[in-house]
Amino acid sequence: MSDRADLRQLGASGLWTPPLIFGGNVLGWTADEPTSFSILDAFVAGGGTMIDTADSYSAWAPGNKGGESETVIGNWLSQRGRRHQVQIATKVGFMGGLDAANIERAVEASLRRLRTDYIDLYYAHRDDLDVPLEETLAAFDRLVKAGKVRALGASQIEADRLERALNTSEANGWMPYTVLQTWYSILERPRFEDSLRPLAQRR
Repeated sequence: MSDRADLRQLGASGLWTPPLIFGGNVLGWTADEPTSFSILDAFVAGGGTMIDTADSYSAWAPGNKGGESETVIGNWLSQRGRRHQVQIATKVGFMGGLDAANIERAVEASLRRLRTDYIDLYYAHRDDLDVPLEETLAAFDRLVKAGKVRALGASQIEADRLERALNTSEANGWMPYTVLQTWYSILERPRFEDSLRPLAQRR
């Protein structure tokens, strides 16, 4: 972990990170493994500690099926022996949805590819309106209790659904989402600023 003074706390997750997190969707896609290793080495040398990926990276590229980024990261962690120096964030749900069976299959596959026995931050990659929130959140909570996941996050979720998820977890004594990764750019501001930001600040 970095000993820099500018670490930021990610909500109530218990995780701390420098302001910049490395986005790993290029690994195994536009960056081959040797290039990816060089990039990751430079990121850690510069004080970076959190690497963000997903089980779907990079299924969109010809010849890929998803999991390529996690595989590269896992190979790098194994060869460099740096698991203790970094935090890994990955995601589930873009491929296969957020039903309990898919979450359970997906986390085991991600752990194998990443060559680790735990994930620091596990995101619901996008909201799944076809699966009851209770099923999704209970499955995530089981992963935390089993020690396979340290903290939970939500990505690509609207404010009303996020609030429902938080209330559901609270009512059942389950580990809640404590990190939000969402739409935000100079071209797409209102979706976050008008509803998600006030909710995040309040909760």
